[in-house]
Amino acid sequence: MFKAAVLEILDPIELADLRIAVIHSEADGPPAIALICQSLGQLDLGWIETSDAPIPWRAVAYRALEQSLGRALPLFGYEDLFNEISMYYWDGEFDDESARHNLINFHGVDAEELDEYTLPSAMNARRPEWMIAANAAPRTRLPPGLRQKLNKLRATHKALGGLPPERDAWHVDLEIIYDYVPEFEECSALPPLTLVPFEQFARELDDVARNGMELGFMDVAGLCPLPDADRIDDWFASLAVGARFLLAAQELIQLDPAKL
Repeated sequence: MFKAAVLEILDPIELADLRIAVIHSEADGPPAIALICQSLGQLDLGWIETSDAPIPWRAVAYRALEQSLGRALPLFGYEDLFNEISMYYWDGEFDDESARHNLINFHGVDAEELDEYTLPSAMNARRPEWMIAANAAPRTRLPPGLRQKLNKLRATHKALGGLPPERDAWHVDLEIIYDYVPEFEECSALPPLTLVPFEQFARELDDVARNGMELGFMDVAGLCPLPDADRIDDWFASLAVGARFLLAAQELIQLDPAKL
């Protein structure tokens, strides 16, 4: 009965493969239900990445997903990747001059070999136009069909954000996660999903994901302790709220721009 009810809520979601697990606290706390993401890699962005639709439409849709999807899925965006690569290659620097200085002085790179190394400006330049927020169209200039999908995404995201944390199936608190599953402290802090296109950033994604491939990713989409039996109703209600949000994101990604 419980499994069937969960599947009824989660089965329509195609964006990611989600499962649930009932777990017990290492510190004799109440049982909890965890939402685990079993998908790995780049999220399918559909028409946003592959269509010939106007760049401003694609950019506004991508920006909306980038700003909201992390509330329900364990994923990272371009800014997260850039920050990771900055630490990985340039010792936390974000401009070319400082990055060159660190490569030469701290990594022993010969100045004549710098052309073989990625610098911040070169990495940023590889972003497709639809990834750049400044290219997003104002909502008033969007076709009604796209505006409707974006409004639905915003409304469902707001509803999810209004849930109290203690009754939220999609709430992520690392301290609580570590209390229930201490092994996660040894895992990579990197989420398993990304909105960054692999085609343009294969090397960088491979570099930052290496630790996760070896030790495991932080793949928890939510963990909710249940101190009382009647909390299960709240958990199911919040699960449905999050599912509606993910379905709104899914509808945006699966939209056919030719029909707008």
